[in-house]
Amino acid sequence: MDRQAYTDWARRAGHALIALAVMLAPAAVAAPLLTVAVDTGTEMPMAGFKDGQLVAGFHKDLGEALAGKMGRVVNFLPLPRKRIAMALEDGQADMVCLYLPPWLPGKFQWTRGFFPVAEVVVSSTAVPRPKTLRDLSGQPIATVLGYYYPELEAALGKQFVRDDGYSSSGNLRKIAAGRLHHAITQQNTLDYYLKVGEKLSIHPPLVIKRYQARCALSPKGRVRVPEIGKAIDQIVKDGSVNKIISNYQSHLR
Repeated sequence: MDRQAYTDWARRAGHALIALAVMLAPAAVAAPLLTVAVDTGTEMPMAGFKDGQLVAGFHKDLGEALAGKMGRVVNFLPLPRKRIAMALEDGQADMVCLYLPPWLPGKFQWTRGFFPVAEVVVSSTAVPRPKTLRDLSGQPIATVLGYYYPELEAALGKQFVRDDGYSSSGNLRKIAAGRLHHAITQQNTLDYYLKVGEKLSIHPPLVIKRYQARCALSPKGRVRVPEIGKAIDQIVKDGSVNKIISNYQSHLR
């Protein structure tokens, strides 16, 4: 084969290889998708939204961490709370996290609990520190509209005096302003409130309960419990869960 013939052959072979690489590249690099539903009614540190898109918070960090361990690309689907169950049932979303089964009735598969949450009563230093839930009997307590507090109902009965607001952060601002002396919130929410520089003069919080939040999986979704369970084990073991939580805590805690 003379030099010109060889050159022509090499050029054609090179073009063929490039064309083959272009055809195969999408298949080689495209990772499977993981669609995670997120309640648009939540606030930081659970979720932060901008222009309708999830941009920060536990849901974002956790979804990205789990997808990374599974070799998947995460897609967040912001939805009103009442539409999340339907989205899971229809397979529009693969999963939703930071829930418990009583909060989301339906035929869903559930992971093990792995994300630590503490529900607490925050009390102003303007009143005596409550040592038990019964110490709150008859006193107005800032609560979130539409949320149920079984421990308070059981401990106080008719003496559980709710003062409903639209958000936990709004309720904490009521305490800061002296409008109320007690509020129910999550420790994580309180930590974030203090991290962003809000001022509160409060007693050490009274813990109502502790639990491990879980993820619910769609029966029509792309992931199953063994796959997500393995990813959960990995992010717990390597410290990712603790790091996600600490990112939203005040260093003064």
